[in-house]
Amino acid sequence: MRRKPIYPANAPRPLAPYTPGIRVGNTIYVSGMLALDEKGEVVGKGDVAAQTRRVIELVEQVLKAEGASLRDIAFNAIFLKDLGDYAAMNAVYREYFPQEPPARYCIRADLVKPDFLVEIASTAHIGEG
Repeated sequence: MRRKPIYPANAPRPLAPYTPGIRVGNTIYVSGMLALDEKGEVVGKGDVAAQTRRVIELVEQVLKAEGASLRDIAFNAIFLKDLGDYAAMNAVYREYFPQEPPARYCIRADLVKPDFLVEIASTAHIGEG
């Protein structure tokens, strides 16, 4: 099956050798997104709610580039620097996934830079279900 890389307009440049998203058939794989602005600067330093919002918006940009939406996400992998931020992350997450949220897991992990508090990677399915 053909793999189609996804590079949304105005998205931050990846920090390492990866593609923001890949579409294979009716599945979109979104790389772990971090709270970066278009210039590659950290958004919401010290604020997990602001970072969660930015990360979900970046996931959404990748999906929109292929005509998909957050409703098409089947699975999210969530990484938190500090599990003490779990409730604040969930409060924002619930705003974006208020009903029938995707399957997911959430673990504590050291992230690539100290200022990052949350990272989310997603898998979405579009088209016939």
